[in-house]
Amino acid sequence: MEGAGRVIIPAACFFSAGCASNVCMPIPPQIRGQKYIALITLRKNGDRVSTPVWFGEKDEKLYVMTRSDSGKYKRIRNSPQARIAPCTARGKIIGPELPATARVLPPEDWPWARQTIAKKYWLARISFLWSKKNVYLEIEAPA
Repeated sequence: MEGAGRVIIPAACFFSAGCASNVCMPIPPQIRGQKYIALITLRKNGDRVSTPVWFGEKDEKLYVMTRSDSGKYKRIRNSPQARIAPCTARGKIIGPELPATARVLPPEDWPWARQTIAKKYWLARISFLWSKKNVYLEIEAPA
């Protein structure tokens, strides 16, 4: 299916078989070391939404900072299933899409999640960029 210059994939085709596994693989080599990833989530109506994000890496998981009033936060709260892909700063996907599971981290885990991002991006170290509405997401690529 196509619309407005983009490919729309029905929700039933969004995830590959075996995505429900809780066994985590190492961060895929296509993602490791990239500057940006596209975090692809689903709206309730099944439309895909791709958002380029900064991410930190720790213990074979990815960490993303977002705001609690953002669409991606609300979509992940509704459904933890997602996809990730390497991308440019403007969101152009430059590699394969991979199935993933995302969750909102509890507040006690935010300091070290923030550190993983700040270690990679110097702009994330500037405290006036932080918001009281920031939350952190943990993303795993299932086996």
